Amino acid sequence: MVYFAYIGPGAGFAFLGSFLTLVASVLAGIASLFLWPFRLLFRRRRKSAVKKAIFLGFDGLDPRVTERLMEEGKLPHFSRLKAQGGYTRLRTTFPALSPVAWSTFATGVNPAKHNIFDFLNRDLRTYAPELSSAKVTRRAVEMRRKSEPFWKILGRNNVAGTILRVPITFPPEEFNGRLLSAMCTPDLQGTQGTFSRFTARTGELKGPPGESLPFRVAGDRLEIGGERCQLGAGEYTPWIRLRFPSGRGIVRFLLVSDEPFSLYATPVQIDPESPALPISHPPFYAMYLAKLLGTFSTLGMAEDTWALNEGAIDQAAFLRQARDIQAEREAMFFSALGHTRRGVVACVFDTTDRVQHMCFGQTDVIEALYCDMDRILGQTLQSVEADTALFVLSDHGFCSFRRGVNLNAWLRREGYLALSVDDAAESGDYFEGIDWSRTRAYSFGLSGLYLNLRGREAQGIVAAEEAEALRRELASKLTGMRDGDAVAIQSAHPAAELYAGPYLGAAPDVVVGYAEGYRASWAAAVGKTTYGVFEDNDKAWCGDHCVEPSLVPGVLFSNLPIRVTNPGIEDLAPTALALFGVAPPGWMEGRSIV
Repeated sequence: MVYFAYIGPGAGFAFLGSFLTLVASVLAGIASLFLWPFRLLFRRRRKSAVKKAIFLGFDGLDPRVTERLMEEGKLPHFSRLKAQGGYTRLRTTFPALSPVAWSTFATGVNPAKHNIFDFLNRDLRTYAPELSSAKVTRRAVEMRRKSEPFWKILGRNNVAGTILRVPITFPPEEFNGRLLSAMCTPDLQGTQGTFSRFTARTGELKGPPGESLPFRVAGDRLEIGGERCQLGAGEYTPWIRLRFPSGRGIVRFLLVSDEPFSLYATPVQIDPESPALPISHPPFYAMYLAKLLGTFSTLGMAEDTWALNEGAIDQAAFLRQARDIQAEREAMFFSALGHTRRGVVACVFDTTDRVQHMCFGQTDVIEALYCDMDRILGQTLQSVEADTALFVLSDHGFCSFRRGVNLNAWLRREGYLALSVDDAAESGDYFEGIDWSRTRAYSFGLSGLYLNLRGREAQGIVAAEEAEALRRELASKLTGMRDGDAVAIQSAHPAAELYAGPYLGAAPDVVVGYAEGYRASWAAAVGKTTYGVFEDNDKAWCGDHCVEPSLVPGVLFSNLPIRVTNPGIEDLAPTALALFGVAPPGWMEGRSIV
């Protein structure tokens, strides 16, 4: 028997030829050689405060844990950096979600100017959830984050950058530098991560839609696609390169158990040596990294949290996988530092986020994780010279996730949402069974709820003139919502109270800030209406940050004195520009912090 699981909606898939993009990249490289003397003259005319700037991101690094461990003397390099320059808690975005916060880090603007409000958006015609950051079809790959990242502006001013695994960089944009995409890069099936679990020694591994490869396990050897590898109980295989009819992929296997037989396969990912989709800029950069450092994971959320949630692997196997992926990122990061004499290097390590999601509250695991990040910082400090600016930051902190809130169930109870069958206990996923002709508001994703607005949603019934009053009514009722004796929702706001910009209409109509210990339930996140409003979180995923932003600030360390109070993650982009003597554009909302 074979089991499949995935996280996130299918994105479709488009296969692009590598040859033409490689030729174009070579031509671009030749052109850059001819332009080099002019760039050098321009650099000499502009006054820079630094020669190099490093942005080292640790996704989800929590200030409470960091501060405690520094006080206990367990993070010597963080303490050294604090003493040398400065440290402060870093204000995050509302909501405190990685795609939202890192988009603000890159662009220096609020979500209504960069268009990312959640992991998911919805198709206004069908109500079907879709990725908010990118759209992949058979004809094109579209970046949905708007505004310009600071590295693109620096590139126009002849300050090159190397941007590694910063979330919401898929598909990669052209600029004067190198970039490897991160969060929301799909697997070869076009999903955000579909693992496989096999309980028989023969089967088929799915690749691109409609394609698969047979495999066979004989003794301790696995054969697939003409490749053979050794299997050892509890040990991951190396990356195996596979050739499907329409593209190449990579996969690792783990023999979970020999008796009874259980074989886990990671999501089949885009092969960096022969990318079926654009995952780097220039296109050959991913190939270069693979040749230089070895094959590496390309999936946006590479650490397979869902396999642990579903029991396909255990915690020990998950942590081994996370360490292996971190080692790949370290090799890229330190290689980039070694090759950068001038410009920007930015890299985000997401191990901190994934491990805290799955192991929050396990003191030994979390302390070991933070100490390992201190090791990475210590090695980074070896590349910091007198004319180098170093910033170490996280996009948000962390707290526990004990109880889920189903806003659709609450909306139904309060008369704002109706099911097609009045006495039905619950709806299906993705709004199956919703009666839109009687539904005024609905919820999916992690950040809030939407009005079923006439003229916007295909079956909208809420008139434009009553929309603002309804937003305020819902926000007022949700603020302070209680689960027995505990507060479950700390605040709720009409979007216009939080954001301003051209993409305000794409925001949730009401944005929700959950109290510590609470979050949107798993069912609510996929648009399902359950019988009860509250439910226990029974998954391995036990830590989260989709709460009131003031509860989960990030951290900010620098080797330069931090000159502002209450800095926010939007301040890093204008800071990067100012360091190289580039005036931040008028649309940027942040301020230089040094």
